[in-house]
Amino acid sequence: MWLYVLVILASLATETLPAPEVDTLQGKVKGKFATLKGSSKPVSIFLGIPFAKAPVGPRRFAPPEPVEPWKDVKDTTSFPPMYVRWLVSEGVCLSINKFPSSFHKHSEDCLYLNIYTPANPKTCSLPAQVMVWIHGGGLVSGGASNFDGLALATHENVVVVTIQYRLGIWGFLSTGDEHSPGNWGHLDQVAALHWIQDNIAKFGGDPNNVTIFGESAGGESVSVLVLSPLAKNLFHGAISESGVALSPCMFRRNTSVGAQQVAAASGCPTHSSASMVQCLRQKSEKDLLETTKKMKFFSLDLSKDPKKRYPFLTTVIDGMVLPKDPEAILAEKNFNTVPYILGVNKHEFGWFIPKAMGYPLSEKTLDQKMATKLLLKSFPLVNLSEKQSIDAIAEYLGDTEDPTKKKDQFMDLMGDVMFCVPTVLTARGHRDAGAPTYMYEFQYRPSFVSEMRPKSVEGDHGDDVYSVFGMPFLKGGASQEEAKLSRMVMKFWGNFARHGNPNGKGLPHWPEYSQKEEYLKIGPQTKAAMGLKHREVVFWTTLKSTKDRSVGTPLAREES
Repeated sequence: MWLYVLVILASLATETLPAPEVDTLQGKVKGKFATLKGSSKPVSIFLGIPFAKAPVGPRRFAPPEPVEPWKDVKDTTSFPPMYVRWLVSEGVCLSINKFPSSFHKHSEDCLYLNIYTPANPKTCSLPAQVMVWIHGGGLVSGGASNFDGLALATHENVVVVTIQYRLGIWGFLSTGDEHSPGNWGHLDQVAALHWIQDNIAKFGGDPNNVTIFGESAGGESVSVLVLSPLAKNLFHGAISESGVALSPCMFRRNTSVGAQQVAAASGCPTHSSASMVQCLRQKSEKDLLETTKKMKFFSLDLSKDPKKRYPFLTTVIDGMVLPKDPEAILAEKNFNTVPYILGVNKHEFGWFIPKAMGYPLSEKTLDQKMATKLLLKSFPLVNLSEKQSIDAIAEYLGDTEDPTKKKDQFMDLMGDVMFCVPTVLTARGHRDAGAPTYMYEFQYRPSFVSEMRPKSVEGDHGDDVYSVFGMPFLKGGASQEEAKLSRMVMKFWGNFARHGNPNGKGLPHWPEYSQKEEYLKIGPQTKAAMGLKHREVVFWTTLKSTKDRSVGTPLAREES
């Protein structure tokens, strides 16, 4: 009864509070208050704060520039435009994170961030830890406003910042030379971190205690920033969920051929990088959206040569964000050795990714011949030669004649080569550099997922995000078990942001990732284990080191 009264009083108090206002280095912003259902603690929310100039006109395919100061108080109470919208796959939600669809405006002018702070900026005493979220979406889709930081900020008393960055053609077009080196989206992320360093104290946050975290392409982006000299001293902890810089689908040394394909699809000349970039800069936003559709990003194409397909425009070696191959940087131990959590989900290729990309896996069975064909057509995702593909199919599917099991094992193969093995190798590299490292495997099926998804898939790609952002507390209908799991995950993440260690009172013990390779299984029965994907890592590292390999180094791809 008393809790109910307190919640009602808190709600009334929030309604009568003057709107929170903060004077940033660029100008004043006015936000709003919100209170999580069941809580008595209001959170100040600022939506759509610009951290860089609009990347349009001559600023397209160029590093972000600091935003111009403004004189009036900027209203930051509504979501900013997300990046240019396009359908990943018919009937499938745009956002790879699978949150309920949010229909926000879409524009090339997208370099904004959202802030959720538990403190009233005018009365805050001690600064709170800052958690900066980098969204996923294959570097081609998604947006900061799909993620509500209210529950995480409330429960963990942290400042949550969600940032946007350029995507697709706008964010990752690379000609492999000075005309368009690429990695524009990553440069946007660095610019956002600089803005946070300069301004977050005004919002009650501690600029000396910033943790970056992200999922899928957001996790890969976190991993890239850990390796990048440009991000040095801009953050103090990192969490990569289901994505690292070694993921073969997210990194190529050079994508100049992909840039030529984009130019050709746009009706631009391809004889020189200078002419391509000049022409593409002059195209309208609508023109490039049409080109994006022609490129068929985030889709499987069974009719074309997979070695000439670009389902993603990826992170590249540009000499700025990444001075060299991610694997070489790890081996040299020359990176930002901050405390790091890395993890994967139990069924990374269980349903959402194959569904979104159009894999013909609607049947419950798969034979050896079709599995081999699909793996060969998946070259842009896995970067395997024909012989390596045949060997991998034999390794994963060769022990059974059951076509149902063959399908499940094919999906395990894809999840391992795209996510699990690269994550283990990244964790080893970080550990060997002497940095505190923690690893997990998420094993839970949220109640919010589509009923179309097979019941056997638990821990699909993106499922962890529901727990991290406290969806059971933002949306009704969750079971007590699910709410308890989410509360535990938020506490792990919050503890890590505070101390560089996820452990705390009342939580299952999470051992550090040592030479014994201990990790945490997160699910209904959360417990420690050892040797995540050990056998699979041995197989893939051996396979990738053979003379027949199609890459220069394991799990990092170069232009073919």
